[in-house]
Amino acid sequence: MADQLTIMAVHAHPDDEVISTGGIFARYAAEGIRTVLVTCTNGEQGDAPGGIKPGQAGHDADAVREQRLSELRQSAALLDIEHIELLGYRDSGMDGWDANHDPDAFWNIPVEQAAARLAGLMRHYRPQVVVTYDENGNYGHPDHIQANRIAQAAATATDIPDKLYYTAIPRESSLEVFSALRASGAVDFEPPDDFGTPMDQITTVVDVAAYTQRKVKALEAHGSQGDSIPFLRMPTELQQMIFGTESFVRHFNRVAAAPSAETDLFAGLR
Repeated sequence: MADQLTIMAVHAHPDDEVISTGGIFARYAAEGIRTVLVTCTNGEQGDAPGGIKPGQAGHDADAVREQRLSELRQSAALLDIEHIELLGYRDSGMDGWDANHDPDAFWNIPVEQAAARLAGLMRHYRPQVVVTYDENGNYGHPDHIQANRIAQAAATATDIPDKLYYTAIPRESSLEVFSALRASGAVDFEPPDDFGTPMDQITTVVDVAAYTQRKVKALEAHGSQGDSIPFLRMPTELQQMIFGTESFVRHFNRVAAAPSAETDLFAGLR
């Protein structure tokens, strides 16, 4: 599989593939690049059918798992993701939840053990570009942090990816977005002062405006989690503004021809 340009995104839960990478998945698939999604957990700590929250009576983790994996397959089809690889670990829940202490939760799996499985996938698909979260999981989610750790470890162990990127939410524009979201009634909270990544740290901004509605449809496929996806309650013009670009921080790069400021994750590779 070494001859075809390939992107691999390492995500924590079903639905994570849409927000920060749905546009690049759809765009690069349309450009003939092989797309690979690795989803580390089954999302058991999401909402159960009927909107039942984790910890509430009637929350059935097995039912949540089946629902979320079915939604993932629908989302992937809408984004033209060619290959889905499921590591199958249990969802650790948000930081501080009881689920954090489950010995089978992804957060508690030894990094070297999970990284070895991911390394096997890297050897199989030979991705030139790998995308995951930053060291803080973008916002401190244990499973996002663990995904970062195993992606870094697998990339180092295999020495295969030419580039490793972290997804990023531009801090300056996110303040405008949250203001618009509050005005629209989609959210009723303000982000912390350190939310997002300063623009001067972002290395790559990819135009995915042509795929905005695809991203919305893919998010809608994850309908069981609608309570935690405020983007679905936004006016169309806000969705276009937020989803029209996707931003990244290039963590490492082995491509001498790659520019310092990029508009393409494959800059220097084609």
